[in-house]
Amino acid sequence: MSQVAQRSPARSFARQAHAEHGHAHAQTKLVQREPPAAKADWTLGHGGRQVRVRPVAFWIIVGSLVLMAGWSAVTATYFAFRDDVLTRLLARQAQMQFAYEDRVAELRGQVDRLAGRQLLDQEQFEGKLEAMARRQAVLESRAAALSTLPDTAPTGSIKGVPRTSGAPAILAPQSVPKPSPINDTVILVAPPEREARLESRNAGAMTRLAAAPVNPGIEGTLARLQISLDRYEAGQAKTLNTLEESYDGKARRMRNLLADLGLDLGKIAPAPGRATGGPFVPVTPQGTSAFDRQLYRIKLARSQVDRLNRTLAAVPIRKPMFGELESTSGFGVRTDPFLRGPAMHTGLDFRADTGEPARATAAGTVTMAGRNGGYGNMVEVDHGNGFATRYAHLSAIDVEVGQTVRIGQIVGKVGSTGRSTGPHLHYETRVDGDAVDPQRFLRAGVRLGGLL
Repeated sequence: MSQVAQRSPARSFARQAHAEHGHAHAQTKLVQREPPAAKADWTLGHGGRQVRVRPVAFWIIVGSLVLMAGWSAVTATYFAFRDDVLTRLLARQAQMQFAYEDRVAELRGQVDRLAGRQLLDQEQFEGKLEAMARRQAVLESRAAALSTLPDTAPTGSIKGVPRTSGAPAILAPQSVPKPSPINDTVILVAPPEREARLESRNAGAMTRLAAAPVNPGIEGTLARLQISLDRYEAGQAKTLNTLEESYDGKARRMRNLLADLGLDLGKIAPAPGRATGGPFVPVTPQGTSAFDRQLYRIKLARSQVDRLNRTLAAVPIRKPMFGELESTSGFGVRTDPFLRGPAMHTGLDFRADTGEPARATAAGTVTMAGRNGGYGNMVEVDHGNGFATRYAHLSAIDVEVGQTVRIGQIVGKVGSTGRSTGPHLHYETRVDGDAVDPQRFLRAGVRLGGLL
């Protein structure tokens, strides 16, 4: 024990000396090995243990601890206020859903209003289109009715077609050259038939309009189509007025002409036409519109003109030869060319060359065709209603007794037979067997030609 106690101080001293020497040696090394720039380290100690930590690792550890602390705080807060947060979230979601449903309902209402307005516009458009289609059908039916009437005053809505024969043509167009009174093969032949057609048109355009969507452009198109239909209807009305005035004017002038001739229209039967017949059916106006009533009046006026035309066909008002006629001896008292005394001349003498054709001045039946005393070769034609005409001094006769002749038909050739001093045509007009002045009838024929 005593040795141990004695050695211990010595060992302690030796260890201390050695430690001091080592410390000095370490300081010497530290002094000798000191780096150019010392790095700052963090030292963590606990329970006599020390741990040196570099700055990067230190901040990583600190940041991790902060994040964990924050996460823990957030988690704790979430669990603490979870119900309140969920309630608010659900309320907010419900509010957004309600707002979305309200917006959808509002948009649906707008769509319904737009659809209803579009449907209403479509119905209005279809109604207008249907009304115009009905109006077009009416105008087409009117055009068909107008096509049955001869056109004396062509308009833009009436188009002419070739002439057909068989009916009177006292209503021939103004464009036809005016014939001389004898040339009534033109005066009293068939008039040109005219067919009225709708300008437009329009069925194809209406089909395209029906397939097109309703928009402002369609309204403009409908307005233009309406204007076109109005213009066409106005053209039809103008055509009706022109026809009515034309028929009334012609009938009035023909009545005046017959009155100037001293003829009673009620006692003169029209010349027989083509074979016709059938039961009597009174005419009644068709329809109640102004167009139908005016068309009815026009048809009545036309029938009157046709009757007057047939009546005038049996009145000898045409010239017995073509061209300008030169009278060499008038009707009435004259000096007889053979006896050189006063004598009654019952007709007109027209200068002509031998062989020139003499023509019937009205329709009728041949009652004499042969030699007749001083007349020489003579043809007499009975025109009915007491009218008769004679063609004398003929070199040749081209008709037979009982033959029916038409206006302008050749009855013989000019000559100088009978009591004649040279080639000429002796022409007479007789009423109820008495000779009358042919000039009165020829002047009426000239007036009739001037009416065309």
